Amino acid sequence: MANIILEVCVDDPAGLTEAIAGGADRVELCAALALGGLTPSQGLMELAAQATTPCYPIIRPRSGDFSYTVAEVAVMRADIRAARALGLKGVVLGASHPDGRLNETVLRVLLDEAAGLDVTLHRCIDLTPNKLQAVATARSLGFRRILSSGGALTAADGAETLAAMMQAAGDGVIIMPGSGVSLETLPKLSHLGLREIHASCASALPSGGPAREFGFQSGTEKRTDRVKVAALKAALSG
Repeated sequence: MANIILEVCVDDPAGLTEAIAGGADRVELCAALALGGLTPSQGLMELAAQATTPCYPIIRPRSGDFSYTVAEVAVMRADIRAARALGLKGVVLGASHPDGRLNETVLRVLLDEAAGLDVTLHRCIDLTPNKLQAVATARSLGFRRILSSGGALTAADGAETLAAMMQAAGDGVIIMPGSGVSLETLPKLSHLGLREIHASCASALPSGGPAREFGFQSGTEKRTDRVKVAALKAALSG
């Protein structure tokens, strides 16, 4: 499985440090990973822009579905401009209709704003009613890669659909499995002919005391762990 790119998602400065120290090839920069990732803060993007490892912010203005209002699209366009101004080389995008189909109109607006940047379609594709049709749409729009679990809760459970998506994508678009990817689940994906893979490589953070009592912690917080990053990267390089 040599030369497989490992993308690691992070949502705080410590996670960014851990991902880079562990040898991640690329970082997906987020806030609120527990909600699937939201647009990171300006400050976190500024910090990531100083790294030599490529860092791509997700452009997602809120939790919930991916059907956005005109005002939300305007915010997303501004966030793309901010990422570009900081020197970040790529962004992670997505937009859907209420029924889950990719919203080509909104995606074209966002892609026009992101012209010249490397663009990834995020897991909004996992909510589409027809994954193979969505792959064709993403390819025609010019996305370089698609992050997906194959429509399942984990990539391992969606492996069969991921295989079909890869066949539909051909060489033009990279299908990047993500969700629940770890050293333990990797064998269930290794037959797919992987080119890139996405993981959090996270360990649980301790919680308790006044912060937990006042609701400032949920008790389920996690953070990227450089040891897990290095182990997964070694397995991908073996």
